[in-house]
Amino acid sequence: MFKRKYKHMINQVHPSDELLSAVLKSAHDNSKKKNIITSSFFRPLTAITAICICMFLTIPVLAATVEPVYQLIYVVSPSIAQFFIPVQESDEDNGIKMEVISAYIHDNAAEIYITMQDLTEDRIDDSIDLYDSCSINRPFGSTATCQGVGYDEKTKTATFLISITEWGKQKIAGDKITFSVKGFLSHKKNYSDVKIPADLSLLTNRESTQKVHTTGGGGKDYEKYKDEGEFTVLTPSEAMTEFPVDGIDLTAMGYIDDKLHIQIAIKDHLKNDNHGFFFLKDSNGNTVDYNYSISFSNHNEQSDGIDYCEFVFDVSQKEIGNYSLYGNFVTSGMITEGNWRVTFPLKQDNN
Repeated sequence: MFKRKYKHMINQVHPSDELLSAVLKSAHDNSKKKNIITSSFFRPLTAITAICICMFLTIPVLAATVEPVYQLIYVVSPSIAQFFIPVQESDEDNGIKMEVISAYIHDNAAEIYITMQDLTEDRIDDSIDLYDSCSINRPFGSTATCQGVGYDEKTKTATFLISITEWGKQKIAGDKITFSVKGFLSHKKNYSDVKIPADLSLLTNRESTQKVHTTGGGGKDYEKYKDEGEFTVLTPSEAMTEFPVDGIDLTAMGYIDDKLHIQIAIKDHLKNDNHGFFFLKDSNGNTVDYNYSISFSNHNEQSDGIDYCEFVFDVSQKEIGNYSLYGNFVTSGMITEGNWRVTFPLKQDNN
């Protein structure tokens, strides 16, 4: 498609047959007169040719240096975008170096090992998470994943494995892959089996509720409700001051239709990976899991807003006094932003 578009553009500036005939006739007449006369026809032709040449010479430069141009070309034609992008197996930004260690093909699968090393500070640790900020561009149809596989505390270096499985049976040796990262999370904190200081026996029916469209959910009963379109959830209230987890707020608790609802809120969720869930324990230590959870948000164009998650338990008000509330949570302590991009060819593993 990309090639066809540019071919069409060139065709639009191609001179007509009449114009070409006139130019040739003028040149022939001028050679007879032996006079040096500059034809006015050559000026537009020269300008048009120069524009076309500049356009084609500029495309690879823009693809290599201007990220929006590269991404646009990649959307139109991945193979052309990857052809233009130069090989660069290491990149440094914000005092952090990203480097390709190896990239080999095994049958129809490629395994690429990439490291990220903090050269100046202590922003990388064993909890590093690339979150949703990385992208894997390749010129062929495939599935791709990226996961952390190691961390060297002495050198402050984290290693990631990119696994790519090619869909067809084409030879992909020599094809170039581009891996880019815009930021990462680190210094995460884990809160396990945390008791929440709340007297569940005091909970009553909540009159203040709202209808929301879910952005996701989970639990054994979520599939039974997700196709209903809207969920009835608690209206957020002032956050609980005694909640023991920084970065997560408990914003509402109460009953709706004799089911216990517990709601948490996370600010700027696009910049962190704070999350967690609740469960109940009786006096004997037996646990009760939530039946389903509902995620929703109040995002708008001006702000990242707040993401909410509401957990629903099928435990009646008569029984809830026999339980205590617990939870497991994970919060991100640091976000590091930057712009790292490496491009490298795939090699056939001969072992």
